[in-house]
Amino acid sequence: MTVIAIAFYLLALVTLASGLMVITAKNPVHSVLYLILAFFSSAGLFILLGAEFLAMLLVVVYVGAVAVLFLFVVMMLDVDFVKLRQGFANYLPIGLVVGLVLMGELVAISIAVATKGAAAGNQPLVASAAEPNIKLIGHALYSTYIYLFEAAGFVLLVAMVGAIVLTLRTRPNVKRQDIFSQVTRRRKDAVEIVPVKTGEGISE
Repeated sequence: MTVIAIAFYLLALVTLASGLMVITAKNPVHSVLYLILAFFSSAGLFILLGAEFLAMLLVVVYVGAVAVLFLFVVMMLDVDFVKLRQGFANYLPIGLVVGLVLMGELVAISIAVATKGAAAGNQPLVASAAEPNIKLIGHALYSTYIYLFEAAGFVLLVAMVGAIVLTLRTRPNVKRQDIFSQVTRRRKDAVEIVPVKTGEGISE
């Protein structure tokens, strides 16, 4: 067994174990730390595949920004996780059904890739001196997989809007800006012309 094979199996084992710990850890801070470990292991797998640009993006963007942001948000939010887990048994059957469906989809996709995809003997894209790795990734992303790329962006947009809606809290005694009332405000509602005689003031 070569060194590359040993590194692959080691990184793959760490990735699977850390991914399992993300969803099974009781402490949410520990879940985020396991997620960071999974990102690092996945970056190592990308390096073994020769996709060093994707490995750099995974470390810089996801580990350096997204995972750290998750960690700060989880540490700052005052969430009662004991109360949150009270209904876990009630939703366990639904969760198992959804998990089995997702597992079936992953198995079907893996079989399709192994039999008809690049793993079946098709010639993969290989970086060369004339066309670097970044150019090949950009060409494949914005030509062959453009619709999937747009769908992923739409899913991320919906997730961002959903996170804002779920965390938005309004306090009753705080004045807020009403854009609609400002735009639709009429002159007679804001300006009052009072006739004032010369030498006299305005009486209340």
